[in-house]
Amino acid sequence: MQGTVDGFSYGLVTPLVAYFMACLGGALGLRCTTRALLVSHSWRPGWLALGSAAIGSGIWTMHFVAMMGFTVQGAPIRYDKPLTYASLGVAILMVGIGIFIVGYKGASGTALFTGGTITGLGIASMHYLGMAGMRLNGRLEYNTFTVAASVAIAMGAATAALWAAGQVRGFLWSMGASLVMGLAVTGMHYTGMAALSVHVHAGDTTSGDSPASLLAPMLIGPLAFLALAAVVVVFDPLMVMGRPAVPPVEHKPGVPAHPAGHHSGRRPRVRARRTARREVHEPQRR
Repeated sequence: MQGTVDGFSYGLVTPLVAYFMACLGGALGLRCTTRALLVSHSWRPGWLALGSAAIGSGIWTMHFVAMMGFTVQGAPIRYDKPLTYASLGVAILMVGIGIFIVGYKGASGTALFTGGTITGLGIASMHYLGMAGMRLNGRLEYNTFTVAASVAIAMGAATAALWAAGQVRGFLWSMGASLVMGLAVTGMHYTGMAALSVHVHAGDTTSGDSPASLLAPMLIGPLAFLALAAVVVVFDPLMVMGRPAVPPVEHKPGVPAHPAGHHSGRRPRVRARRTARREVHEPQRR
């Protein structure tokens, strides 16, 4: 029997909250990636890892917040814990691979394409692995074309976001990029859900944890991590500026305000040439 699928059982509450979580994770992750491009190589892995975890946690939280509004008429939904946790790990791992590629190779050319592709595949893998962890008394079927479209959206969104992070511009630039990324990732989620159809079986033999009992406690960890990452972003001035701060010039008695090599240009050479010319022409005048 064909089941009636409803992805908006709470109205616009779950889509809007899901979009906010995707934007929050994207904003923190992109700022950390930008910060990694401004520091030495010894500090870069830490910032890239923090950005990977922020984006992965934000995307995972977005997915399961949206899934709390997903219902199938006549088929109670449960979730398998191992697969649900595995989807979070896959998201962080694959997003991290893409971010590290861009962080060390630059956000252009082959590195950007490779990093964006891997990150996008990580987003899509998280989505469909999380869907595989859903337990209900029925069979899930997907439309191949719509699934391919959702994967393409994820790859395009990831590539655009990594390109924006590599521009090393100001705070508002990254905020705009995170809004676009959140819209694309949320759109990818609902595109993937549009590809789903459920054939409900008779009876109720599903096993697993209910959405409220499983997802609500699990969301506490990623939310706490995102809050901690937000504190790091807010209290780091370079994260807001988006570029290295110019050190102030120290004025000391007897020391020029600018470095000695700053004004050393061609003027001494010009004077030397003029002196040489005068020495050459002076004997002729005599």
